[in-house]
Amino acid sequence: MSRTVNIIMGLIGTGLMAVFVIGLAHSISTGFAGFWGGLPFVMISLFVIALALYNFWEDGIKKD
Repeated sequence: MSRTVNIIMGLIGTGLMAVFVIGLAHSISTGFAGFWGGLPFVMISLFVIALALYNFWEDGIKKD
């Protein structure tokens, strides 16, 4: 694949994953678990999204 297609597909994939994980964290925090019960999952979710964004940057954008 060309570099442009690789960047576009990486953005789409990372974006969809982030929307899913953020929505899941939101539903857990506002549902039965409450804010304090869902806080550990929110923190883990933010860390996983940060790792996904770093991986996208390293593989898709930084690559020569």
